[in-house]
Amino acid sequence: MKNIDNRRKEIFDILVENKTYPYINKKGKLYFRKKIKFLNDEKIEEIKSLFEIKDKESCDKFREEIKKEVLKNKEYVSIKNWVKEERPREMLIKYGEKNLSLSKLLSIILRTGKEGESAEELANKILNKYKTLREIDSVSIDELCKIEGIGLAKATQIKASFEIGKRLLKESSSEKKKIKNPDDIIDFVSEYYGSYLRDAKKEFFNIILLDIKNKVIDTIELSKGSINASVVDPREVIKEATLKSASSIILVHNHPSGDTEPSTDDINITKKIKEACDIVGIKVLDHIIIGKNKEDYTSFAKLGLI
Repeated sequence: MKNIDNRRKEIFDILVENKTYPYINKKGKLYFRKKIKFLNDEKIEEIKSLFEIKDKESCDKFREEIKKEVLKNKEYVSIKNWVKEERPREMLIKYGEKNLSLSKLLSIILRTGKEGESAEELANKILNKYKTLREIDSVSIDELCKIEGIGLAKATQIKASFEIGKRLLKESSSEKKKIKNPDDIIDFVSEYYGSYLRDAKKEFFNIILLDIKNKVIDTIELSKGSINASVVDPREVIKEATLKSASSIILVHNHPSGDTEPSTDDINITKKIKEACDIVGIKVLDHIIIGKNKEDYTSFAKLGLI
């Protein structure tokens, strides 16, 4: 009997240590969703016998025992039970959002953690995995959902918060005064498009429409290409520019490779667009190619290509 008790404790401790929980199907077969080397068919049958798991009720009871021990070992305390001064939301109200760590800000967005893990611990897990906000922003919802504790709701909350930040940048850049020189163009493009295009996996070709005073009227995405090319029809450029009564335009596209050196295609399409615009009296002020970082760009105007 003592040997059986020891064996039960040994197996129970292994399951707790690995946070591995048992389930039983309708046919009475015991299984574990989390795979660990210890759990072969023989061991699963031994567990079923040792802990007298005969049906869903007995299986659920055993699973709850494991979960309770996992929580006990973790000494987990839910954020709502933290000392008030340490709760992220209360800290933000008291000290201001600028004085909170990234993990606390992200935990406010997540709102809740998961069983055995607070929202701030979950936030730290995300930050440790991706290292930077830019990396988090660049991953897809599906990729975020692969993190234990991140479901569709939390993943969409994260993506929505990053999109609000991007739109704030676009909003502030749109309020700028009129564009006077190539440096103004580069600053506008960097602020307005940078957060969207620097980590894009495909090429996006955009045009910025300006009025007679060189103030931005509108920004339009003309094409979304493959990993290394986008297709742009000069007629579409003319159509969009004339519809908005633009006096001049700026061409913008990204190079997913990060290398902003203009390709032969880039130079040729720029030439075709400029020739078409000249016919209808629309100026092409510049063509900006965006790379991976703020300082990575090429201005056709500065290179004398326009």
